[in-house]
Amino acid sequence: MRATLAAIALLALLPACGGGGGALGRAVRAPFEPPEPIVVADRERRASQGEVAAADPGLELALGRRRATATLLQRQGDNRLWRAPGGVVVATDGARVVGTAGLAQMITGTRFDGPDPLEDPAPLLRRSAEARRLVDLSPRNRDPAGMRFGVAFDCRLRAVETEEAHILLVEERCRATGLGAVRNRFWVDSRTRRATHAEQWIGPGLPPLLLEFLD
Repeated sequence: MRATLAAIALLALLPACGGGGGALGRAVRAPFEPPEPIVVADRERRASQGEVAAADPGLELALGRRRATATLLQRQGDNRLWRAPGGVVVATDGARVVGTAGLAQMITGTRFDGPDPLEDPAPLLRRSAEARRLVDLSPRNRDPAGMRFGVAFDCRLRAVETEEAHILLVEERCRATGLGAVRNRFWVDSRTRRATHAEQWIGPGLPPLLLEFLD
């Protein structure tokens, strides 16, 4: 998965807002406990009022106590750009958050050094995989003194089956220069390779961002 330059560039224009590892037995199952549904009722209300179409792709977000329904602004393949109330913008590439705006700390760029194992999670049931990506960070005020470019995340991903049929839990543990340990989790349908839920690091000092994909 790779972020498109167009999506990341658009963020700045909107309001601030394999290999290695041990084998994993397929008999191992994890409880199906993704982040709870966030504001589906709010999306249903908005659909009834004509604010969103019931069949449109949807994204529910939670960051600490803040919860919101995001509206799809742009789609190009697996790259999507979402806007939530309050000027918060999130760019996703498949299940991954690859850019943010409108938060105290923002992701302004993401690029992978090689393939992303999350694109095909099934092999992660048998063997963990490594991935490396570089992330650009910026404070909300875009003060150059607070910007960091090319922060390296060295990660290992593995998957287990869950109690929910066809749903895999992919856990990604990373070490990032100057940031310590980071953990991301993705609940992925093994038939479609699409995520139903995710929990991701989106910047220093911020709680994990919870996502529920409704398409």
